[in-house]
Amino acid sequence: MNIGLFTDTYFPQISGVATSIKTLKDTLEEKGHSVYIFTTTDPKVAKDDAEPNVFRFASVPFVSFTERRIAIRGLFQALEVAKELDLDIVHTQTEFSMGMIGKFVAKNLKIPCIHTYHTMYEDYLHYVFNGKLLRATHVKQFTRLFLTHYSAVVAPSDRVLQTLQRYEIKTPIRVIPTGIDLKRFEHPVTENIREIYNIGSRHLMLSLSRLGQEKRLDIVIKAMPQIIEHCPDAFLLIVGDGPAKEDLETLVEKLNLQDYVAFAGEIDHDRVGNFYHAADLFISASDSETQGLTFDEALAAGIKCVVYAEPYVNRLFDDPSVGATFTTVDEMVSEAVQYLLHPAAFNDYQTRQRKLYEISADGFGERILNFYQWTQMNYVDSEDEPDAISDSDKEFLK
Repeated sequence: MNIGLFTDTYFPQISGVATSIKTLKDTLEEKGHSVYIFTTTDPKVAKDDAEPNVFRFASVPFVSFTERRIAIRGLFQALEVAKELDLDIVHTQTEFSMGMIGKFVAKNLKIPCIHTYHTMYEDYLHYVFNGKLLRATHVKQFTRLFLTHYSAVVAPSDRVLQTLQRYEIKTPIRVIPTGIDLKRFEHPVTENIREIYNIGSRHLMLSLSRLGQEKRLDIVIKAMPQIIEHCPDAFLLIVGDGPAKEDLETLVEKLNLQDYVAFAGEIDHDRVGNFYHAADLFISASDSETQGLTFDEALAAGIKCVVYAEPYVNRLFDDPSVGATFTTVDEMVSEAVQYLLHPAAFNDYQTRQRKLYEISADGFGERILNFYQWTQMNYVDSEDEPDAISDSDKEFLK
């Protein structure tokens, strides 16, 4: 099968979406399929860099999310490339520029087009004019409009499914959690993270995410004095970058936690495993995760997690051998301290192996392929459908 993945976000950009797409690409290729990435240009990628099966289209930074990109042209170029590749299916991963281009390509090639709804936009409205311009009802209207004429939709979690149902989406939806490449976390450690950040043998808690307001890292930092009271050598390493970094650093100074909290900044994707393997515990207070790939990665690396309760993570961490969820700060502190002081108290090898299979990339790839095949079998081309992209947008993107 020839598969086109259309996305505004791809490596070297670091995000859960980029990781999800790379995992899908690698897994499908391992199963014998041809996968082509249609994405945006990136200042970190030189024009003459050879990227097999990756096609980049002119782009600019996206408003309010300058670390992300949005294509400004390439509509008909993408169509010509897709024709030459003889695509069998289009799978879009964004609701913006490359997503619209993907819809246009699929309609013109008369092939199925499915979409993965990665982002809970209601959690990010505060980034646009401090939340004074857009409302949840605007997100609903936009989503319903965008998903019109799609063959099918992938929801990475039940939370996404419930949101799309609340938006009254009529397109067929299937819940398929993104898998991860377990082999990545079997590789030998290539750097001593504890030595680099002068952590030594202290009890290390790890946070790895975009540093945005929606990740609620301030809650974890504010809870550190309580954790330290019970576990005096506790240490929090925050990995990632984003618009909230300066405020979080100021908070650490205000609470006089410089000896207990450090910021590692954004790291290369191939270094992630080293950070997980160095940690004793993964911690997150984010309530905006559609699935939480970093939680899965922590599980794959063999460390336990203490994360905010959501439907998906409640099922994933339903056994103390892999992790625990919380809804209050007191619960978060209690669970974190329990794991830090008694690391060997909960260890069930069979439970962990069962969980690893559930989150594996191989299982993810099989479920996606089955959905592709179902979509192809049920695909109906309608010449009467309006264009998936307006004439004005065509002019802008061509």
